[in-house]
Amino acid sequence: MKNKLLSVDIGGLPVTPFKSMNEAVAAVCGKTGVLPGFAIAINAEKVIEARDNAEVRERLLSGSLLFADGISVVKTLAQKGRKNTRIPGCELWEHLMYRAAKLDKSVYLLGANERTNQITAQKLKEEVGLKRLKRRNGYFDSEQIVIDDILSFKPSIVTVALGSPKQELLIAKLREIHPQAFYMGVGGSYDVFTGNVKRAPAWARKFHIEWLYRLISQPSRLFRQAALVRYLWLHFSRKL
Repeated sequence: MKNKLLSVDIGGLPVTPFKSMNEAVAAVCGKTGVLPGFAIAINAEKVIEARDNAEVRERLLSGSLLFADGISVVKTLAQKGRKNTRIPGCELWEHLMYRAAKLDKSVYLLGANERTNQITAQKLKEEVGLKRLKRRNGYFDSEQIVIDDILSFKPSIVTVALGSPKQELLIAKLREIHPQAFYMGVGGSYDVFTGNVKRAPAWARKFHIEWLYRLISQPSRLFRQAALVRYLWLHFSRKL
């Protein structure tokens, strides 16, 4: 799955703009099936990291579908003349799970601790309606265990919650042995889905200030805001 023709260059990364969540889901799951590929959420921090680090840039460019998770990237896409909306990674993942259930597609759920992984799988079966699901927590001794799972199960969708860059590096290996699947690194999405981690309130999401809410909740994130300041300077100077 390649979206290069639809993408817009944002700091050297080809980001695909979507006007709605439904449009983003349709780019992965059509009416009849799942398109193989690898989705990566893009925000201001990742754009700056990619500019500074060739290894990070190469890893991000390995994705076949880069989407705007950060509001800053959404604004830059709009500045370049492309109408779009923010696609939060955790929301895209959840919508994809509902679509997979509707299409009766198989899902491999990898990552997080055993309790979170187990509860996530249970909710996906009982509340979302997924019937074909295999899972494994993120504390495995060897990647070969996961590779064996993938080769035997041959899932349509693989979601990996190991944190970056570990999840992206593992996905790159899994795509080599099972390229027919759609892959997505989902970070803390399982924790959000199970209620272990609370998202910013609806009002903060509505006004696109989740970043500020997280900063107030976690002051330790302050040093990471330097990337946002750099991004905003590049945005307003039209150098992205």
